[in-house]
Amino acid sequence: MRAVVAESLGPIEAVPLRLTETDDPEPGPSQVRVRVRCCAVCRTDLHVLEGDLPRQRLPIIPGHQVVGVVDRIGPGASRFKLGQRIGIAWLGRTCGRCPYCTTGRENLCAQAAFTGYHKHGGYAEHAVVDEDFAYELPESFDDLQAAPLLCAGIIGFRALLRASPFPGCRLALIGFGSSAHMVLPIALHRGYQVYVTARGAGHRRLAEQMGAHWAGEHPDSLPVQVDSAILFAPAGDLVPPTLAKLVRGGTLACAGIHMSDLPPMSYAQHLFGERDLRSVTCNTRQDGIALLREAAQARLAPRVEVYTLAEANRALWDVKAGRVRGTAVLMVDGPAGPATLTR
Repeated sequence: MRAVVAESLGPIEAVPLRLTETDDPEPGPSQVRVRVRCCAVCRTDLHVLEGDLPRQRLPIIPGHQVVGVVDRIGPGASRFKLGQRIGIAWLGRTCGRCPYCTTGRENLCAQAAFTGYHKHGGYAEHAVVDEDFAYELPESFDDLQAAPLLCAGIIGFRALLRASPFPGCRLALIGFGSSAHMVLPIALHRGYQVYVTARGAGHRRLAEQMGAHWAGEHPDSLPVQVDSAILFAPAGDLVPPTLAKLVRGGTLACAGIHMSDLPPMSYAQHLFGERDLRSVTCNTRQDGIALLREAAQARLAPRVEVYTLAEANRALWDVKAGRVRGTAVLMVDGPAGPATLTR
C-alpha cells in the first residue's frame, strides 16, 4: 500500500515525511482493517513529528482522524461488517483495568496507546483499529466532513465540557483553528454568546461569518468579562490575560496536548475569586459518541481544505503557518498522484 512515513523527527519545513510503498497491515484478534478514504490533519500530528511530544515509535505513519470502509475483519471481531464506514480516532487502546478505566476516566489511563503515535495511523491506504475503539459515523456527514470530527471535534467537545459553560453564558474561544471552528456551531446551537480571538484576520472573518458575537486579535481586547473560555492556541503566555477576562467563578480550559510554558501569574488578578484553570487530556470514547450525536443535531458542517496524500508535508506546513481555514484533509482513496511528497 501507499503510505506516508516519518523516519525521523524534525521541523516540518525540512520535509521529514516520505511517500513509500509498504506491506498492507493485517488485523489481529478483535481488530478490523479499513480501506482509508481520507484522513484529517491535526496540529497534534505536528507535535508528534516535530518532537514536541516524547518520541514513541519510528518509523511511524501519522494520522488519527481516519474515515474508511472495513475491508478485512480479524479473528473474534464482530462489531462491524465488511463494507461498513467507520472512523478511527486518537485514542487507540486503553488497559481497561486501572482505576481510571474502571471509573469512566479512560482518557487518563497510563497504558493508553494513540493512533499515529504509538501505532500506525491513517496517512496510508489501509489502517488497523481495535474494533472497540472505532466509531460508527452518522450518515449526515460525508467523508470529508466526518474526518475532522474524530479529533478536532472530539477534543473541542471535551474542552467545552471542561470549560463548564451554562445556558446563556458568554464563552471565549482563544485561537480559531480546526478544533475551535467546530466548537463554535455547537456553542451557538446551545445558545451561548461566543467571543473569538485569533491572530489572523482571515480566521477572525471566518469566526464572524460563522456567527461569533465578536472577533478580535488578543484576549486583552475582549469587550466583556466571560463566564467560560477555551484556549486552543498552544501558547502559555495567553493563559494570564485570558484568566484576567474571566468573571468570578469562571473557568478556562486549555485544549492543547502541548503548550509552551506559562509565565508568572498574579494570584489576586488571575485566580482569586474561584477562577478555575483546567487542562484537557485526550478524551473518552463516550466523549466521541456524544460529540458525533450533538454535531449531527447541530447540523455541524466542518470546513475543509483538501490535499492529496502526496501533499501531506504541504498540508502540515500550512497548518503550522495558520494558512488553513478550517481543517486540512488528505484524500487517500483517489488518484495516486505524484510519486514523491510535495510542499
